Amino acid sequence: MTDPDDAAAAPTPREPGRVRTAVVVGAGLAGLTAATGLAARGIDVTVLEARTRVGGRTRGLPVAPGCQVDAGAAYLGERHTELLALVKELGLDTTPTTMRGASRFVLGPEGTTRDGRFPPLNAVALGELFDLLDELTAAVRPDAPWLTPDAERLDTLTAAEWADRRLTHPDARLFFPLFLGEMMAADPADVSVLHMAFYLRSGGGVRYLNAFEGGAQQDRITGGAHQVCERLAGRLGSRVRLGEAVRAVHQDDAGVTVHATAGAHRADVAVLALPPLLADAVEHRPAPAVPRAGDRTARGCAVKATLVYPAPLWRAHGLSGWSVNAEGPLLSTVDDSPADGGVGVLTGFVTGAEARRFGALSPRRQRAAVVEQAARIFPMLPPPTGLHITDWVDEPYSQGCYAALRGPGDWLRYGPTLTAPHGRVHWAGTETSTEYFGLMEGAVRSGHRVVAEILARD
Repeated sequence: MTDPDDAAAAPTPREPGRVRTAVVVGAGLAGLTAATGLAARGIDVTVLEARTRVGGRTRGLPVAPGCQVDAGAAYLGERHTELLALVKELGLDTTPTTMRGASRFVLGPEGTTRDGRFPPLNAVALGELFDLLDELTAAVRPDAPWLTPDAERLDTLTAAEWADRRLTHPDARLFFPLFLGEMMAADPADVSVLHMAFYLRSGGGVRYLNAFEGGAQQDRITGGAHQVCERLAGRLGSRVRLGEAVRAVHQDDAGVTVHATAGAHRADVAVLALPPLLADAVEHRPAPAVPRAGDRTARGCAVKATLVYPAPLWRAHGLSGWSVNAEGPLLSTVDDSPADGGVGVLTGFVTGAEARRFGALSPRRQRAAVVEQAARIFPMLPPPTGLHITDWVDEPYSQGCYAALRGPGDWLRYGPTLTAPHGRVHWAGTETSTEYFGLMEGAVRSGHRVVAEILARD
């Protein structure tokens, strides 16, 4: 009997060619974009996903009956054209990220409230910080950061060392790690200056990445970003196999064999849509000449704390829900309430070194720390009626979020082979995209790139 899902997703006939079958490893945005693109061009595709769900680093979190919010990747802007096209094609919509009202800042012993998002710190010092970051991002080559002028020095120096040398005002030193945590989920000690500059340039520049209205955080996908993957997987039907962790990929002259939990899968090509640390954990025969990661490659350090209230109660106090805090666990918060306002949701971000400290706590202590800090940031609010903590740092099939962090020496060593196929194995994932690296847009673009590469093999 024919699976109705398979019938609905039947591939368009194509001329016989060298590539007729493919195995895609990973059912996140990159893997499913690649898989549906290949299937639409007549290639017989099997998708293997280690988790019991699709979505990768997108994940829906139920917070009320019939209401889910993003526990993982969430935001997008007008420049994210490939993702927006996919959202439209799948019949989804977007919701503006609400930022109306004053912000809360706890950068010292006392919290303060002020209009806008600019913190109550020395404006000249922060202006100089952003000028220095703009100077770095303008110099980097986004298409090939390893070819940036002075790349060797920039890839040797950590962002923490750069800050120690270049930032003299205490307010700039205070704000820099908070900013880097928000933008990259990075501890400055974990990333090279070259990676920091590339990440900011790849994402559209400091001001675009940091902006809500008109920027990279302008909108959310109504009902949650996880729906993109769910609808793409729906097109593939039973060709998506969950609970299939891949252990090994073996190649020979005739094809590739992907060894997974439930058995082996033979195909002409394989696509590994995995973060670099996970891609290296797979046994490859033959082994790539250059691995995907090294000793200084770190996990993106992000934990999301989702605080649920009966309604967006902070708005009645003239607040936007946005906060920035010098001490953790919550280094920032944002209003992620559904558009209908039926429930209030504050998303708290635990990033950088604070995420590692927080992850070492017991669940009981984590919850107590979040509730206690939320009461200090927003003393006018009652305790949340619900609290959900999503730890991406220790998630075994993500190895961090937003993306892997490239440490000293990584770009010079691994950059030149970032997207080069290893025989019959192709690489996808936001970490393989030099456009919008670390964002959902980068993942989608990497999927499109892999489809083009495989079709070009014919």
